Amino acid sequence: MEPKDVRFHKEHEWIRVEGNKATLGISNFAQDALGDVVFVDIPKVGTSLQAEGQLGEVESTKATSTIYTPVTGKILQVNTELHDHPELLNQDPYGKGWIAVLELSNPGEVDGLMTADQYTEFLKSQE
Repeated sequence: MEPKDVRFHKEHEWIRVEGNKATLGISNFAQDALGDVVFVDIPKVGTSLQAEGQLGEVESTKATSTIYTPVTGKILQVNTELHDHPELLNQDPYGKGWIAVLELSNPGEVDGLMTADQYTEFLKSQE
């Protein structure tokens, strides 16, 4: 069951918006598909990103996967816990496994992302 307070991107990232800030992570589906996460590469605080741009990479025992940002913004905070504990992405993808917090440049972009119910239907259509 996907949390109702987040929006989803077709590349399996999620964002949770609070005011002009968005916390970003990868979905439960993504972490499950990746398998055991062993390394997370995240850009530095202050980095500006365009929607659909590369935010970083996740390495697992199966593959390396690109993390995309579904929104345009500047990185305000990164989850430094992931350096020592990348497994948080597997254990708690919507909580302690968050990846970064962005300051939204264009909050209207959020409206183009999927709700939890739409994302669940999207996953079914991909099977």
